[in-house]
Amino acid sequence: MSLASLWLPILLSAVLVFVVSSVIHMATPFHKADYRKLPNEEAVLDALRPFDLPAGDYVFPCVTDHKEMKDPAFLAKWKTGPAGMVTVMEKGVPTLGKSLALWFVYCVVVSVIAAYVTSRAVGPGAPARAVFRFAGVTTYVGYSLALWQNSIWFKKDWRTVLRSNVDGLAFALVTAGTFGWLWPR
Repeated sequence: MSLASLWLPILLSAVLVFVVSSVIHMATPFHKADYRKLPNEEAVLDALRPFDLPAGDYVFPCVTDHKEMKDPAFLAKWKTGPAGMVTVMEKGVPTLGKSLALWFVYCVVVSVIAAYVTSRAVGPGAPARAVFRFAGVTTYVGYSLALWQNSIWFKKDWRTVLRSNVDGLAFALVTAGTFGWLWPR
């Protein structure tokens, strides 16, 4: 079965996931606790402004060579704290347009991968339940499992990652349902 024959479930599932994700993030308090405000935020911002940090990811304290990780001065920095990772965004008022467009493209890519895997596992006329199973599992993996790395390696709060995995489950159910419904007979 060609991916071209699956264009309707691919695009419709991407649109539905886009809508469901918008509802989850804008109309519910589900992700309200994902990020916390810095204590004394204004003082922290005032302290950082003179550095004019370019957009990017930073870790502190940071080593440039693995040999430094055994240096007592470096170890003292870790012990004394603070230690962390921070993403600095571009200056200016953020606009959602580009991020929403990229999110939609990502939704399409996940749906294309789900269509590919499902079309290789089951053929045309397959029972909706089989289509649902393969599309759902593939989609869940695409939206959820890679997020665990953020908690394992970058110490992102597990509760935030698990909430995002609940989102991924909702997206998987929507995609699997769409594929099961529109699968070529």
